[in-house]
Order: sequence, then structure tokens, then C-alpha cells
Amino acid sequence: MYKYFSSRALRWMQTMTFAIQEINKRNNLLPHLKLGFHIRDSCDDIPVSLRASLLLVNGQPESVAGDEKTGGNQSFSSGCSAVQRTVSSVIIGDAASGVSMVLLRTLGSFHIPLVSYFASCSCLSNQKEFPTFMRTMPSDAFQIKALARLVSYFGWTWVGVIGVESDYARFAIELFLQESGQYGVCAAYTHFYPVTLNQQALDELLDVIQTASSKVIINFSGESELLGILAEIRRRNITHLQWIASEAWATATSLWAKFGDLLTGTLGFAIRRADVIPGLKQHLTDLRPLHIHKSAFLAEFWEELFNCRLNGSVNRHSHRGDSYFDRSPCAGTEDLDDVYSPYSDVTQLRVSYNVYKAVYLVAHALHDMSDCKAGLGPFLNGTCADPQSFKPWQLIYYMKRADFSILGEKINFDQNGDPIAYYDLVNWHKNPDGSLHLVKVGFSDAFMPAGRSLVINESLIQWPVGKQASRSVCSDSCPPGFRIARRKGEPICCFDCVPCAEGEISNETDSLECSRCSEDSWPNVVRDSCIPKTVEFLSYQELMGILLCVTAVLGACTSLSILVIFLAYKNTPLVRANNMELSFLLLVFLAVCFLVSLLFIGKPSDWLCRIRYPAFGISFAFCISCLLAKTVVVLMAFRSTLPGSDVMKWFGPDQQRASVFLGTCIQVIICLIWLLTYPPYANNNTNYHSATIIMECAAGSEVGFWCVLGYIGFLACMCFLIAFLARKLPDNFNEAKFITFSMLIFFAVWITFIPVYVSTAGKYTVTVHIFAILASAFALLFCIFAPKCYILILKPERNNKKHMMQR
Repeated sequence: MYKYFSSRALRWMQTMTFAIQEINKRNNLLPHLKLGFHIRDSCDDIPVSLRASLLLVNGQPESVAGDEKTGGNQSFSSGCSAVQRTVSSVIIGDAASGVSMVLLRTLGSFHIPLVSYFASCSCLSNQKEFPTFMRTMPSDAFQIKALARLVSYFGWTWVGVIGVESDYARFAIELFLQESGQYGVCAAYTHFYPVTLNQQALDELLDVIQTASSKVIINFSGESELLGILAEIRRRNITHLQWIASEAWATATSLWAKFGDLLTGTLGFAIRRADVIPGLKQHLTDLRPLHIHKSAFLAEFWEELFNCRLNGSVNRHSHRGDSYFDRSPCAGTEDLDDVYSPYSDVTQLRVSYNVYKAVYLVAHALHDMSDCKAGLGPFLNGTCADPQSFKPWQLIYYMKRADFSILGEKINFDQNGDPIAYYDLVNWHKNPDGSLHLVKVGFSDAFMPAGRSLVINESLIQWPVGKQASRSVCSDSCPPGFRIARRKGEPICCFDCVPCAEGEISNETDSLECSRCSEDSWPNVVRDSCIPKTVEFLSYQELMGILLCVTAVLGACTSLSILVIFLAYKNTPLVRANNMELSFLLLVFLAVCFLVSLLFIGKPSDWLCRIRYPAFGISFAFCISCLLAKTVVVLMAFRSTLPGSDVMKWFGPDQQRASVFLGTCIQVIICLIWLLTYPPYANNNTNYHSATIIMECAAGSEVGFWCVLGYIGFLACMCFLIAFLARKLPDNFNEAKFITFSMLIFFAVWITFIPVYVSTAGKYTVTVHIFAILASAFALLFCIFAPKCYILILKPERNNKKHMMQR
């Protein structure tokens, strides 16, 4: 364990005496009262502190070499006690949170106010348990929030947390783990070490630090406990650690002399600093051997600093390893201005400033008490407290309501007796000459909104290694397009990155969930944003649409051209013998069938879908009905040539027209029922291909669609059956065999169409449908009318009755 004399603590004590002297000289603050004090050394030990405090509050005298005493009617405790029997009304101290808690519990029945200048444990804010406690040091609750925001700001989600075995560290670490969890920060380890560090405790701590992957360490302790830890870190040659200091050692410059190379780049929150306390520097350095030889504190400090022995000194301690009595006598010419000491360093007046404010807090409370007017007082029946003889609980009443300014700063307290929290973010810089420079690189102000309470100037920060903050994470961040997948049984900071599922995106780093794109959008390649889906339909602008359109128009033109040829040869035996009227109607509706296929091209709409399917069904039903009538006529014509047969009278022109009309009307009725019940409609289909919106005509009623196709198939089957029966009639020009062949092609097309139609989607389904329409229409057109046109145009000599009647 490293023992050392705390020059800083001596400066705090001297700051208190300076503040009391300053107040006693003022005419505008407590003009009719003078403050006095007792100082006792707590030794940072609970039994010693408790014994000293009890002596202070009950007024028992005790003669101890080195005690300091002054006249007055008020007592302040942080070091020595007076010999005279004077009861202290308020205690300033202790610096340690754990000691303060014990004192408060012990002195609770006395209602003695206790004002701490360095105890920061949030547990002391409990006014039910500690009603007489106040402090000029902000509660750790504010510091912890600032620390959690700090590690989150630099992306340190995997940090080590260590602390000394004390109430201060335990409450602070517990609060940090709760607060940092809100920012996604995890503790790679938490470890407590004893105040008295032996080798076993050091080995346990350093083993944890060395084996952990975290390079960022937050330490809640004082500077004395850190000395042994840093020495062991150096011995093990552990480097590149990023230290985060609690306010207890954020400005402990005494650590730099031995371990500056290990502490370069340290970040920590320090309490508010006073740029200067006028007159304090002179008060601290205006010490001479003749003035200090009777003070154990000052004598020990002087002899340690100048390595000499004062004549008649009450000090008998030595911290240099040599014997006190081996030292040479002090020359009497030593001067504090000639050497550097943390005691006289007033560049970082932080805790000293808290001591200064604590003294002024008591003074202003007494001043407010003195200004009370009889009958208007805050106590029973409007009474006031007597400043010359008051109860401690009366003083605490005024202290909690104190509101004053000091060195330009507004001083007031919340309902818990805590001051408004403001911290400087300091960074330990190594100057070119190797000395330490504490640089303010930001601040944390609890008055500001949460999102703006922490301000950091990164350009001013000096890092332990390199020019930027080191990485300290358990798992690398998940980029946009991925989500976090927690690892079972591990902290929340340890996770895997899983790509977003199909149709989902994440546009933030470390997203917990992926969000689904809207119906009309789809993730891009990296799945970090939604882009409009590709709209798909068979258009007139694409090659397939153009080819089908040209084929449909060509088929319609061919049908109409054949119609013109038949009209030109309508009086010839060939045209007349093949049921001229039905042939004309068939050609017209074959042209309609070709043109109907154009309704399947282009962007679907509700009205187009409701025209498309009925037009297709009715036109094909009409064509097949015409063929059926022609086939029946062919078959009956042969039967009528048999002796005694008069069957042709039942198949005259009127009956043929009626049969065609009846066959078509049935299809019309089916379509009307379909349209009136559940008609086709335009639909944006995203189910088949998620990244594409397929604009299609939904059938509405699948039953209606298949009934239309089924009826066309029924007519085709009837036509095929009758044509098959008449295929071998003895006429030289038998139309039945052409109809049979056309029906075979028709069946082949539509039987192939059904499975392809069911298994495809989007524009390919429409393409298959159009192809089936065109193929079957061309089959009917060429199989039935191509042989006739061949004779009409190329073999006109066969276009006579004699040739047609030959067998």
C-alpha cells in the first residue's frame, strides 16, 4: 500500500480558515457575529471520525498536541478540536461518503447539520434518512448520468467498471449500470477492491482487466487507492487503456508524477472550478516555520515538502522511508514560492471551492437568521431563532433555503439539499516538457435538456493512442440493412447481425427490428431503404406486346380479306355450297376474335377487365356455334340424300341462324351472371413476386371464368364429334374433315393453355392467353378457309358443281 500525505486536503483545510477569516472581516455579512472553528483529523477512518465528531458536538475538551483552536461561537469540523468547552453547531465534512453516512446516523438525535464538500454518494440525498445533511458537492446521480452519456457518445458499449469497497463506489456503480443500460452500454466486468490493496487483491483485479476485451475502464475511487493499481499495471506492461475518472480523482494531479505515461488521455468529470478565489493564494503561501511548528498538519506538510525537521515540531511522521530524526533541521529560510506543491496550486480550485462555498452557506444561513423579525419568524407562533443561542435544527431550516451568489455563481439547493450539478469534462494532456495539463474539453449541465446536457469538443481531446477514440465494443455495430439478434445468456451488447427478412429494411445502425415496406415499395439491394416496386403489365411499348398486336391485326385483316374474296365469289358453286351466310358470319367474328386479343394488352382497369373476358367468351362461342351449325348441315345434307329422307327441312337457314343465336345466347347469359355477381377487376398482385407489382385482371369469380371456358370447350367437343362422324362422307369437297382438323388444333392449343395459365403470373399469363386466342383463331381461319381460297384463286377450274359432286 502506498502511504502519502495529502497536500490537497491540507489546502481544503486552509481554504476553510481563509473563508472564515474573510467573513469575519466583512461588514455586510454577519456584522454582529464572529465565526470560530475546531479542526479535527478524521484519518479517513470511521471510528476516528465518529469519536472526533462526538467530542465536537458535546463540547468535551481534549488536549492533543497539534490541536488548532480559535475563539468564536460556531464550530467547523474537518480536522482538529478545541481544548475549550464549546459545542459545535454545524460540521463541515466529511469528504468521504461512507464516513458521512455513519456520522449522520450517529448524530441524528442531535440534529447537527452536516455539510460535506466532497461526499457525492447519491444515497445521501435521502432526506428521510438524512434530514440534516447538505453538501456543496453534486450528487453522484448527476455525475453517473453524465458518465453514461459520455461512454455512449464515443460508442463505448463494452466498458470495465471498478471501484473501491465503499458506499460511494457501490452506489455509484449500481447507478451507472442502470443508467448506462438505457444507452445500450454494458459492463464487461464489475470489480470491487479493498481500500487496503494487498498483492492478492491486486492480482485478482489485474487478471480481470487483462483478460477482458474492454479497453475502457471507469474507476470509482480516490487517488490513494489508484496508486497501487497503476504500479501493478506498469509491472505487467498493460498499455492502451482508456481511463474514465470519477470526480474523486479526475483532477488528482499527484498521480501524474509517477504514472503520467499510463494516464495520458484520461477523461473525467470534475466539479465546477473557481478561476480564482481572491487572496487565497497569498493565504496558502504565507506560511513560515515560526507560525507552523505547533500545528501537526502544517508541520508534517512542511517537513515532508522540504525534507527537514522543525525545531519543536509536534510531527513525528515520515513518508520518505527514512527516519524522521535523521533529517537535518530546517534552515528557516524555506519558502513555498520556491517549490511546486499541490497545496499551493490554485489552478484547479474545485474541492477547495466547495469548502469555500460550504463556509459561506453557513454564514448566509446565520445572516438570514439574524434578519428575522419578531412575529414574522418561520417557527412556532412566528418566533425567530436567536443567532447568539439557537438550536441546530433552526440553523438547518435556513441553510436549506439559502439563496446567494459567490464569485459570480448563483448558489441554491434542491429539496434534497443538493446543489445544481455542473461538471467540467477534463482531459489529461501531456505537455511537451512531460508535465500534466488538465484541459477542459466539454461540460455537463444538469439544467439543460437531456439531449443537450453534454457538450464535447472532440478536437481538443488527446487520446492514449492515436488521434481518435479507441473502440470498445463486445460486438461490432450492425449496419443498416441488418438487425440485432441477441445472444442467449450474454449481455445485450453482445449480439449477432442478421440481415433483414425479405420485404423489410432497417435504415439505422444497430436496429433492434426491421420495418416492413409498404405495399407499393420494396427494399433496395442493401435493404436500408424502400424503393417503389417495379410495375409489370403487358404493354404496347415492349417487344412482346408489339409482336402480339401486329399478329392480332394481321389475323383480323386476313379474316376480312378472305371475307372480301368470298363476297367476290359469292355466286360460285364453292361459296354457295359451303353455307355462304354462316361463312360470312364466321369470318366476321374470327376478325373480332383477333381484335379481342388487343383488349389483353395495356394497363388493366376495371372497365377493361369487365369487357375483356366476356368479349373473348362471346366471340369464340359465336365462332364455334357457326362451325357447329355448318357441321350439322354437312352431316344432315348427306343424310337427306338417302331415299325417303326429308331431314333437311329442319335445318334450313332460319334454323341455322337460330342455332347460332341460341349457342351464343347461353354464353351471353353466363357472362351476365358473372358480371352481376362477382365481376373481373383490376388488381395489383404482390404475392407472386414481392419486388414487383403485377397489374392484372383478376377473374373475380373463378367459377365464372372456368364456366366461360368450359362452355366454349363444350361447343368445341360437340362440333368435333359431329365433324368426326362426317369426316368420310363421299363428297369430293367435304368441309367436315377440315372442321375436324381445326378442332384438333383448337383442343391442343387450349389443353396446353390451361396448365401454363395456372402456373404463370403477370404479363406472361396474359401473353399465354393472347397466344391461345390467336393460335386457335388462326387454326380455324386457315383450316377452314385456306383450302377454299386455294381453289377460288389458284384453281378456279375446280370451282364447279360437277367437280364438287364427284366422289
